[in-house]
Amino acid sequence: MTTAEPKPVPPPKRPRRERKESGFVAFRTALTAWLSRPLASFHLVLALTGVLTVIGIVMVLSASSVASYNPKTGSGVYSLFIKHLVFVALGSVVFWLGLRVKLERIRRMSATATVICLGLLVLVLTPLGSTVNGSQGWFKIGEFTFQPVEAAKVALAFWGAHILVIKYNVIHQWRHLLVPVVPIALLMFALVMLQPDLGGTVTLAVVLLALLWFAGAPKRLFGVILAGGLAGVLVLAVIAPYRLARVMSFLSPDADVSAEGFQANQAKLALADGGVLGKGLGQGAASWNYLPNVQNDFIFALIGEELGLIGCVVVLALFGGVAIVGLRIATRNIDPWIRIVSGTLTVFLVAQAGINIGYVVGLLPVTGVTLPLISYGGTSLVITMLIMGVLANAARHEPEAVAALRTQGPGKFGRLLRLPAPDPYRPPATRKAAGRSGAKAARPAPRAARPAPAQERRRSVREPVRRSAARTSTATSRGGAARTTASRGTRSTANRRGHR
Repeated sequence: MTTAEPKPVPPPKRPRRERKESGFVAFRTALTAWLSRPLASFHLVLALTGVLTVIGIVMVLSASSVASYNPKTGSGVYSLFIKHLVFVALGSVVFWLGLRVKLERIRRMSATATVICLGLLVLVLTPLGSTVNGSQGWFKIGEFTFQPVEAAKVALAFWGAHILVIKYNVIHQWRHLLVPVVPIALLMFALVMLQPDLGGTVTLAVVLLALLWFAGAPKRLFGVILAGGLAGVLVLAVIAPYRLARVMSFLSPDADVSAEGFQANQAKLALADGGVLGKGLGQGAASWNYLPNVQNDFIFALIGEELGLIGCVVVLALFGGVAIVGLRIATRNIDPWIRIVSGTLTVFLVAQAGINIGYVVGLLPVTGVTLPLISYGGTSLVITMLIMGVLANAARHEPEAVAALRTQGPGKFGRLLRLPAPDPYRPPATRKAAGRSGAKAARPAPRAARPAPAQERRRSVREPVRRSAARTSTATSRGGAARTTASRGTRSTANRRGHR
């Protein structure tokens, strides 16, 4: 009899889930490897700035064509779009300056910039200023306008970080923590509210809170500030009829859809009409004056109408990327001033975008702030590009980036933009060394090394005395015990000899 040979068993098929997981693992590994490169943060800032700016150019072209056309003044359908391109070109130059100028020089100029901004905020309230949309907060220079509050936000971030770093050794004391940063910020708030400009005041408050947070202020201070801020907002809303009308329209949006709630309701309708894929560029009804000033404060509604839910998600993801990259730059730097400035500017940009998107979708009252890099606006666009340039500059000052740029060369973008190699961070001299050399100590030791309060200092003075007394008593007791043990040993020896 012949036995049949067994058939070979085929190998088990690999499940699809394992293939997908292996693909995801490979993608995650590649992404992690790319993010670990020395200049990854710098390249991400460049990419995010470019993509958001291009989206803004396209959406301003789609939103402003109808509003630009005015046969009485002779302006064509591209007049606002051409102005926006001019602002983008000017912002690109400012971006390059923020990227190329040394951060130490920006820090030294921060006090002068703050004084200049305070002077401009005072001058704009005089007849030299112009009123636009009920707020006297602009300087008109020919066809262009300049809003000093936008520059004041950046100046406050630079100068406030400089002061808080200098006072780091005594920042646990309230008078050093609050003075002079908080009084100068409150003065700015008052000057901006005299215009009046509630949106500018709110964003200035975000800058102040971010400064105190990244400087390490105690958390109970933020509770006091937020409570005072809410009380101030309520008072300002009650004393001004137009602000009270905005708040009431937010609380009951369907009460009067033809007056104060008109823009908010039209924005929601535009978002609803867009659906998932949108109507297409240039096909939205909001740009045909159904939504006034759509190219400024409500451009996110036009994005939802023409690009749909997908376009809105892309914009949200891009601003989420700005938040992640900005905080990554802040955490990877060693210089404390760069850390505070990077974190503050990132929080400011993302918070402004969140406020704009929040009132477009109906989650916040209308405050009139622009969507960074996307809305039409001269000063806001230029200042935002300056912020992104400073963030890119801070990304080049990460320790790994400094080492790579100084050993391997400036790279493609560095050669193209003619960027100098960043200097490595040198910690400031201690107070003793500074006294010998005449230099100033900019950043003291960590908080653990800060001087203790008076009560703790008295304890520290008394402690050596207590320790010496304790050591004396211990030595005495040990000596007595030794003598007692010796006498016992002598007596026992004598007893043993007697027995012998």
